[in-house]
Amino acid sequence: MIVSSPLDFWEVARRRLPRFLYDYAAGGAYAERTMARNVEDLGAIALRQRVLRDVAEIDLSTHWFGRPMPMPIGLGPIGISGMFRRRGEVQAARAASAAGLPFCLSTVGICSLAEITKIVPAPIWFQLYVIRDRAFMRDLLATAREQGAQALVFTVDMPVPGARYRDAHSGMSGPYAPLRRAWQAVTHPRWAWDVGLNGRPHRLGNLEPVLGKSSGMNDYMGWLGSNFDPSITWKDLDWIRSEWTGPLIIKGILDPEDARSAVELGANGIVVSNHGGRQLDGVLSSARALPPIADAVGGRLTILADSGVRSGLDVVRMLALGADGVLLGRAWLYALAARGEAGVSQLLELFRKEMIVAMTLTGARTIADIGASSLA
Repeated sequence: MIVSSPLDFWEVARRRLPRFLYDYAAGGAYAERTMARNVEDLGAIALRQRVLRDVAEIDLSTHWFGRPMPMPIGLGPIGISGMFRRRGEVQAARAASAAGLPFCLSTVGICSLAEITKIVPAPIWFQLYVIRDRAFMRDLLATAREQGAQALVFTVDMPVPGARYRDAHSGMSGPYAPLRRAWQAVTHPRWAWDVGLNGRPHRLGNLEPVLGKSSGMNDYMGWLGSNFDPSITWKDLDWIRSEWTGPLIIKGILDPEDARSAVELGANGIVVSNHGGRQLDGVLSSARALPPIADAVGGRLTILADSGVRSGLDVVRMLALGADGVLLGRAWLYALAARGEAGVSQLLELFRKEMIVAMTLTGARTIADIGASSLA
């Protein structure tokens, strides 16, 4: 299949992946209405087309947390993405690094932070969940420091896993899940050879100290359900801010009051996000939540956004709504599943080209030119 747009990767990935993995990536919570609105609301944002503005030279560069960026895009954290291609987190990190962009590794990645940083040069970020075992959280923070992670992304919108019904139907969880996954692997031989056989070990690399070297997919779902801490409050985050001296980014903000609390905590950035519609169905899309948050805290910290971004045009829309940049999620995961590292590199190049076209036609020569005045 010829890939000429970011969405083309989705169909290639669907054909290649076993159902339990495809549905894990494609699914959302409950009836998946918020997941759909993420795309619909962002796609409905109208931009002002401007002409005769001298846009012969377009500059996508910007700065995040004091570091130069060739464009305002990073690869956001996705759990078990190493199951989508052989040692998938390493491949995605290499593609991001080659483009000069950050890759954020999930706590529940297949590859450990040590494995990635041994192979891939900076910039690497690390994502941390709210975990009941505070001592283990401190150990993860120490590992992130030792391995040179440039930023900590602290996910706060997952005190409990969302109600993701596709997972029970697909074999990711539910009765006879291991047998169902094994059968799906047999019926997808390319994935079985690349990942099932040659992509081992399939354990959760960052959790090996607590789960052991024999951990695997069965531990993933069980660990999520039993180790998140719904009792945590903003006051409990003070120790994280005190122990982590680098950029601290709070991910999962949808309300201006929570954004102000992140400022008071001393966070360097936030991610306006509803977890891709995978947590609470019925909440605002990121596109609708972003403008009032930007009005409340804009300029006091870096505002990133995710959920629903499918193109470089969508990145420009998010910037116009008040974001300083975007973290990609499903977009890079499908590119990885379809073509590995080369697919992620191709995706980032497509996003770059689409941003240039969108900026040219809206008369924006630099990232700083994109703002509320860019909206129709």
